[in-house]
Amino acid sequence: MNSHLIPHEVVDRMVDNATPIRAWREHLNLTQDDVAKRLGISQPAFAQQESVAKPRRATREKIAAAFGIHADQLEL
Repeated sequence: MNSHLIPHEVVDRMVDNATPIRAWREHLNLTQDDVAKRLGISQPAFAQQESVAKPRRATREKIAAAFGIHADQLEL
């Protein structure tokens, strides 16, 4: 499987106005708290990052690593 593909479910969530980070988190069945713990930050801090439509590259890279995906998959 190509590691840079974006699953249809993720695209569907984005069409329904989810940010790419939220769409991926929900696709991976993770809670905001799960991801925050992986990142070593608080849940409210992650919630703020998740709500940004175009996060900085460094932020995308950290979150992508927590998800086990490539940072480019958080861009559309």
